[in-house]
Amino acid sequence: MTLDVRAVETLIELALQEDLGAGDWTTDSLIPPNHQTRCAILAQAEGVLCGVEVAKQVFQRLDSSVRFPDALQDGVRLAPDTRVLTLEGNTRALLKAERTALNFLQHLSGVATRTRLFVDAVAGTGAQIVDTRKTTPALRLLEKYAVRIGGGRNHRVGLYDGILIKDNHLAALGGDIAEAVRRARQHAHHLLAVEVECTTLAQVEQAIAAGADGILLDNMPIETLREAVRLAKGRVRFLEASGGITLETVRAVAETGVDYISVGALTHSAPILPMHLEF
Repeated sequence: MTLDVRAVETLIELALQEDLGAGDWTTDSLIPPNHQTRCAILAQAEGVLCGVEVAKQVFQRLDSSVRFPDALQDGVRLAPDTRVLTLEGNTRALLKAERTALNFLQHLSGVATRTRLFVDAVAGTGAQIVDTRKTTPALRLLEKYAVRIGGGRNHRVGLYDGILIKDNHLAALGGDIAEAVRRARQHAHHLLAVEVECTTLAQVEQAIAAGADGILLDNMPIETLREAVRLAKGRVRFLEASGGITLETVRAVAETGVDYISVGALTHSAPILPMHLEF
């Protein structure tokens, strides 16, 4: 699994400019222009590593000749004091890139780590953990990559690559699920699955009758969720559970028989995995 870093070059440039502005007064005042340094990035907690190639690209933007004698790969399990990346290059450039590189590494590793906890929690049930569109603006591509590194799957990258008829869509149509599915089929190409969000068993029956490909079972209590799976299993292509799912509840949700469990917290609430750079 790889990430096309070229796709995030603009994001890296913006992040560096945000931090550097007109220049680093501290570093430029103290460090001679040609000073060279060997340093390393170390993990400070247990977790799943993600964002190594992005961090490299950050350093290379400021010193194209920087060397990386040792580097771990994304997906590696980390323990405190694990050496993630060794760097050799211009000291000024390394200091100026340090915070931006660490911000990417820590955030993406945090998303991968949180995802792995959810994936491990449902192991053996057959359910798969998927992300949502609840991502940091402009960071979606990176955050969804981190979800995959953590063992999860991506739901939709954006509005353009899937049909999910949600409560507000239905409200605009007076709650008519059959009409919503009909319009989606009429306007979308045949490769797009049509999924309908349902909050009641009556809506589940309506979505099945309307010919939906999948049903998103939203914020249902476990007993209702189990009954919804009994009603719909084998009558639609897939069933997805969503809404307020935590590490404490996800196993019970998975054991109802749903195919997918979407968790916004993978991206919107993942704490960073702390790391630091040492000379």
